[in-house]
Amino acid sequence: MSKLYIELYLDENIDVLVAKILCARGLTVLTTDDVGRKGTSDPEQLIYAAENGLAIVSMDRMDFEILAKDYFNSGREHFGIFILADASPQVLARKLTNFLDFNTADEMRNQLVYL
Repeated sequence: MSKLYIELYLDENIDVLVAKILCARGLTVLTTDDVGRKGTSDPEQLIYAAENGLAIVSMDRMDFEILAKDYFNSGREHFGIFILADASPQVLARKLTNFLDFNTADEMRNQLVYL
């Protein structure tokens, strides 16, 4: 079944204020703290996100570039990976919102996006 709206899973290096801002705008956002997965490895975080239909948001560029390549080469699917540059929570939330306003969950599937 197709999904229209991108739902997000923020890893622990993303300030929880980003989640609060996005949730206040009506978006579905979970954090590692919300689901009791703080301290879990990046590969395990991506597995969790993929199993739950969530796009993962991180600042761990190198780790997630490797994971995205591994998923592509092995034919595994994920619901998207956002790599963010370090900025204030307000700027990060705005960047994500701008992207989410113009892209669907189906378009985000298996994509690696730098914001």
